[in-house]
Amino acid sequence: MISAKTRGVFAIAPTPFLPGGALDVASLGRMTERYAGCGVDGLTILGIMGEAQKLEPEESLAVMREVIAHAGGLPIVVGVSAPGFAAMKRLSNAAMEMGAAGVMMTPPAAMRTDDQIAGWFAQAVAQIGTDVPFVLQDHPTATGVVMSTKVIRRVVEENPSCVMLKHEDWPGLEKISAIRNWQDRGEMRDLSILCGNGALFLDLEMGRGADGAMTGYAFPEMLRRVVDLAPRDRDAAQDIFDAHLPLLRYEHQPGVGLAVRKRILARRGFIAHADLRAPGASCSEAACAEIDYLLERLTARDPDCGL
Repeated sequence: MISAKTRGVFAIAPTPFLPGGALDVASLGRMTERYAGCGVDGLTILGIMGEAQKLEPEESLAVMREVIAHAGGLPIVVGVSAPGFAAMKRLSNAAMEMGAAGVMMTPPAAMRTDDQIAGWFAQAVAQIGTDVPFVLQDHPTATGVVMSTKVIRRVVEENPSCVMLKHEDWPGLEKISAIRNWQDRGEMRDLSILCGNGALFLDLEMGRGADGAMTGYAFPEMLRRVVDLAPRDRDAAQDIFDAHLPLLRYEHQPGVGLAVRKRILARRGFIAHADLRAPGASCSEAACAEIDYLLERLTARDPDCGL
């Protein structure tokens, strides 16, 4: 199970599809094994990157089943966010029965005030069970839900099963510092903080007290090295990060970013096809040429990148 002591790298995995849009079940096992081979500490599935909102309920169950079966005991976090609690409860129950290490959830866009946000989490926990460890996903640029540090602390204190913050606010470095300062003063209980946003700020987030990364960058090997090096050799971690920054930036483009990431993962053999399920963007001929150029540059600057 994930806990407030969880650290390291949790790669966010995509959902592979066939060119016609069907779920590519055959790629799920291979993808899971490839991530494990990169030295990640866990995987997160059925998040925004996993195109979870495009899946039928039975497809979501199939993704969980295949990934957990091929994970070799690697902790798997399952995104269960949904418009209604009934769907969340069913997915969460199934995930935990299959052997997931926890679930991840974030409120719907309609939540605006601190009371609404805290109330939503209280109701969600009551539905999925107080014994299910969960990740509080704070991703305002994607969800439209803005969570202050105060409401995050409130949710954490009111729900002991909240063991991790997936930090994706932008800019959000001060949020990490505020939480760590509260903890240092004994004003907030322990909480694991893993950071997303495509790892765009991972170098600085580690310096602010993050415990690692939970994101889907196409080179989890970079995440592994930066997270490991940051506490003991900041310059070495920064050198590796700097080599990847142009590609990180390119992957982080709104709209087309997931198509870019899937194209790279397909080229690396993690998945068989780069296709997104409709509606979804695709890479133009010019974009494909830019990706190839950035990969050539990356290989020259970081020969150990894993390409």
